[in-house]
Amino acid sequence: MFVDTHCHLTMLDLSPYNGDLDQALAQARLAGVSKFMGISVDLEDHVKLAEIAARHDDVGYTVGVHPCEDEHIMAQATTDYLVQLAQSDKVWALGETGLDYYHSTDFVIEQKRCFARHIEASKIVKKPVVVHTRAAKHDTVDIIRAEQSTHGILHCFTEDWETAKAVLDCGYYISFSGIISFKNAQDLRDVAKQVPLDRVLIETDSPYLAPVPYRGKTNEPKYVPYVAKALADVYHKSVEEMGLITTQNFENLLKFK
Repeated sequence: MFVDTHCHLTMLDLSPYNGDLDQALAQARLAGVSKFMGISVDLEDHVKLAEIAARHDDVGYTVGVHPCEDEHIMAQATTDYLVQLAQSDKVWALGETGLDYYHSTDFVIEQKRCFARHIEASKIVKKPVVVHTRAAKHDTVDIIRAEQSTHGILHCFTEDWETAKAVLDCGYYISFSGIISFKNAQDLRDVAKQVPLDRVLIETDSPYLAPVPYRGKTNEPKYVPYVAKALADVYHKSVEEMGLITTQNFENLLKFK
């Protein structure tokens, strides 16, 4: 019923499961999670993620480089190499890419170039791009527009309505994380109310940003229904309806050509 569209499966705290990721995924399925997209942050992650996806029909993954990675790693993510890595059917998207000026502004030019190459690769392979933005919303929107990117996700959305509308107008989907459930996130919930229901996705971004009532604890995919619950309250829907809507949205995203 629920899709975790953004989980870092290579980073999860597996101590409750004796180090066994398969047990963690099994617990998520018991909670109603029917699909998982494992996210790459560097060019090595795809190796482990491919192994995980090969064992589980309901797991896909991304290939790409996070904007907080070293400039030399970003430089290795050429368009041709990203296209090469994205050939498998189990690769559902490119990324996580984007811009992050919160952690560092040392490599802004490199971030922008790397982001643009991810978009170019995504257009070649006809798969969505997963975009991270932090303290860089204007440049993020400018690049999406300049590169004529129409097939992507702005993940872990925390920005204003102006930013949301800009990427929605480009054809993007907006994904909400556990932040939407935080007591101090009323401004974000007010923005979410304006996002069309057919463009909304949910995610954990695990192991980060656990939703209420697990805020402050290590996050994992089995908590994604709590994100759906927070959004359901925003849209005045049931949790089940929110699960079905966001799952269909994700299927529509993957089928887009």
